[in-house]
Amino acid sequence: MLRFTDVSYEYQTRNAALQALGGLSFAVEEGDSLVIIGPSGCGKSTALLLACGLLQPSGGEVLVAGRPLDAPRQSTALILQDFGLLPWKTVLQNAALGLEIRKVARRERENRARAALQSVGLGDFLQAFPRELSGGMRQRLALARALALDVSLICMDEPLSAVDTMLRESLQDLLLVLWHERGYTSLLVTHSIEEAVFLGRRILVLSARPGRLSALIDNPGMGTAAYRGDAAFYAKCSELRRALAGEGDAANKGNAVEENGVASKAVAAGKGAFDAR
Repeated sequence: MLRFTDVSYEYQTRNAALQALGGLSFAVEEGDSLVIIGPSGCGKSTALLLACGLLQPSGGEVLVAGRPLDAPRQSTALILQDFGLLPWKTVLQNAALGLEIRKVARRERENRARAALQSVGLGDFLQAFPRELSGGMRQRLALARALALDVSLICMDEPLSAVDTMLRESLQDLLLVLWHERGYTSLLVTHSIEEAVFLGRRILVLSARPGRLSALIDNPGMGTAAYRGDAAFYAKCSELRRALAGEGDAANKGNAVEENGVASKAVAAGKGAFDAR
């Protein structure tokens, strides 16, 4: 469904060009779950924005369903770390926001938003405001907004990084259930080894900047909540930790530069086009 072929990307800074990705190639099949992990500043978020069509590669090609991705597409949803909720809108209105922007009729968008909220356990909070929700509930609301769009690809940039361990595991369980039920393709960026192994059928390890494919780890045991307590889970975590250890050493030897600030500007610049589609 999604294919990167020799993709590179450069951010233009005041003094020089910063190469975030260099010759990255990988593919994600329809309905699969791929997790991207790697050292800080290696291009993880950049790869996610390229997969959404919010950035265009400096070199190489990004394909979705066999076609070049030259703009954001309606069948892709993006969930960011800060959730992107509007504080003056209710839970129902936030969940229906993407549909409203796409000019879906009010009755249909509210019905779809209600169904999505019910699926994430927020059916009793339709008229609440984001400030009245816990961190975990706000995260579920952001997920419901993506589900209401009925998309084929969901891209997530460390969506669970701000919650505590027990809540994080509960939300990981929810993501797993929804992936099974909805059948969408999942592309997740994380810094957590355990999260990567729990949610990724395949795990892509990026090298230190500029990000290239360092390792692609198959993880056939994932798919159930019970996997978290299985010996195979801990073995896979150890395998991934070893793969990351070498990249962390390489990043420390260089001058790894965080891309998040520049990537945020790219999101802001592309958001209007993304929502409008």
